[in-house]
Amino acid sequence: MHTFQARDRFADGAQHIAGRLTTGTSGRTHAVVDPATGTEVLTYELAGAKDVDAAVEAAGRAYEGWSTASPGERSDAMHRFAAELSARAEELAQAESLQCGKPIKLSREFDVPGTIDNTAFFAGAARHLQGQSAGEYDGGDHTSYVRREPLGVVGSVAPWNYPLQMAAWKVLPAVAAGNTIVLKPSELTPFTSLLFAEAATAAGIPDGVVNVVTGAGKDAGEHLVGHPDVVMTSFTGSTGVGKRVAEIATATVKRIHLELGGKAPFVVFDDADLESAVHGAVAGALINSGQDCTAATRAYVQRPLYDAFVAGVADLMATVRLGDPFDPATDLGPLISHAHRDRVAGFVDRARSYARVVTGGRAPAGRGAYYEPTLVADAAQDSEVVQAEIFGPVLVVLPFDSDEDGIRLANDTPYGLAASAWTRDVFRANRATREIKAGCVWVNDHIPILSEMPHGGYKASGWGKDMSAYSFEEYTQIKHVMFDNTAVARKDWHRTVFGDR
Repeated sequence: MHTFQARDRFADGAQHIAGRLTTGTSGRTHAVVDPATGTEVLTYELAGAKDVDAAVEAAGRAYEGWSTASPGERSDAMHRFAAELSARAEELAQAESLQCGKPIKLSREFDVPGTIDNTAFFAGAARHLQGQSAGEYDGGDHTSYVRREPLGVVGSVAPWNYPLQMAAWKVLPAVAAGNTIVLKPSELTPFTSLLFAEAATAAGIPDGVVNVVTGAGKDAGEHLVGHPDVVMTSFTGSTGVGKRVAEIATATVKRIHLELGGKAPFVVFDDADLESAVHGAVAGALINSGQDCTAATRAYVQRPLYDAFVAGVADLMATVRLGDPFDPATDLGPLISHAHRDRVAGFVDRARSYARVVTGGRAPAGRGAYYEPTLVADAAQDSEVVQAEIFGPVLVVLPFDSDEDGIRLANDTPYGLAASAWTRDVFRANRATREIKAGCVWVNDHIPILSEMPHGGYKASGWGKDMSAYSFEEYTQIKHVMFDNTAVARKDWHRTVFGDR
């Protein structure tokens, strides 16, 4: 059971603009549905273009003061923000599980602590925005140095699979660098983004620095991305929608950060620890019901271990407990909606004609949007189930022979977000991490993330980095400043250009 009551918490609306909750003005409503039960928990007014304009205007007003605050002042405010989130940890966990259907133990042990840690990290990082050292690079006539400056108002769009962590990934590096932000979460999962913004206000971060508009389509998302006063857009979601975001943003020459789809390979060499690989594959494939762009989705297993790996994964999947997300014993919650559950089921049903469904592949009876942990074997490399992002609790396993084949197959999709290699051989591991084209390659593990380390993809998985100090490269601009050291140098330079005049 849970104590979080969405109707009470958001009685004043589901938009957070200039430090307070307001009601959307689009004239359209949306019902948030608990995917575990199919029951409606909140119907709210969606944001429209007027709400986006108001949020951007509030962010613009706040920018002058926030961007000129000292790094220490921004750091102090963000440390208070981290403390405020810690005080609200249980409410955040319950809200996240209610809107997403994810097991409460995942919200309590991963989503919420990760968000608090991210906030604490960027509170410290705010004091370490560094450029290149000053120096004379032309023989001493001029001194140059580099300034790293904020951009302005950032408009970010976040997905529904990790609403709280995605809010943090979008907001924290932007505001730590001195920007202000308007965040548009998915209309399916607004709760924790709104609570996150509320905590920022309670921590003393000035009104207008963090704004949240909860809307959909052209009225909110496209209007935010195309807004002339938004200087950068950051988007996490599917590659298809990412292309549309890039198209809109390019029209106004915005900076763009995209974290898009994934189809992570899980490469098991014949010297791997089989038990560890089996457990890693099940955990990596089923985290957040497989609704994770870095989830293990394609397991390539060297032929001597292939049959044992398939059997081991099938046996372990059979022990996974589906159930009430608020039961601490539950391992796997529902998918985000019945429509998405049906989409996932469609991939598996079509695969039955060309591959072997070893275990799972069914939706349990009941009102929730559940889908069984599913293992598919013996599919062709060019088949839909291997190439397309399913975004559900489905793992596909294929054999390979040589090391070269395993790495070639791992790279053989348009995506390049994450991957893992399983081996006891350091030379194999080094080769895999060097040759697999992905933004993150784990060795003998799959899925851990750290605030200190960057997250972002290659190829059709987008460009730019979330988390870590590298994310400041997305949210700052570099300015070269040069001083003339001597009047003689200036005269000599003018003589070079104009001659003796």
